[in-house]
Amino acid sequence: MMQAGDPAGGDGHEVARASTTNGLPMDAGLGPTLEQARAPRQSALLNLRVVFLSLVSIAIAAAAGVVAQALTRLIGLITNLSFYGRFSSEFTSPAYNHLGLWVLVIPVIGGVIVGLMARYGSAAIRGHGIPEAMEQILFGQSRFPPRVTFLKPVSAAIAIGMGGPFGAEGPIIATGGALGSLIGQLLKITADERKTLLAAGAAAGMAATFGSPISAVLLAI
Repeated sequence: MMQAGDPAGGDGHEVARASTTNGLPMDAGLGPTLEQARAPRQSALLNLRVVFLSLVSIAIAAAAGVVAQALTRLIGLITNLSFYGRFSSEFTSPAYNHLGLWVLVIPVIGGVIVGLMARYGSAAIRGHGIPEAMEQILFGQSRFPPRVTFLKPVSAAIAIGMGGPFGAEGPIIATGGALGSLIGQLLKITADERKTLLAAGAAAGMAATFGSPISAVLLAI
């Protein structure tokens, strides 16, 4: 016996036929009720907005990769200037310098410079980089101050190049995230969409630094 509201019965309820693979099973008899409630129809998971965000994410990833390479060369330049007095961007170790006890002063100078940048530039450059990116996602609507995009890699290059015991992975992840956040703020998109761009930039920075794209994707997730 045909039940009331059954699509096969030909009563033509739109809601009863609008099932999706992601939805829960629904009694056909609820069709008229949901139509009167004017429940919004579920949109497709893939639409032009997703394609647009994907293209922007690819552009941000390419830019973050360039920034990662530039950061590596800037570290090499500052290391050569500080410890060897030569103008070269070749990545080298400061361990073979001939400065004697003066070598103890160089990291101190680097720390003072970075401290001044954090004090008068942006406090967001403090820290490792990854926790700060996660904090902005959780509490700051994925908004990085625009100046972090410039100050973070420069301060990291000074700290590392002048003998600080740090690595480049955290700063470049934070820089990539800040770049994605900046582009998101310029495009006037939602906080969730901006979070996607921030994660894309951070993952691209990690992939460019370590050559590990799969691990970078897992980090972004």
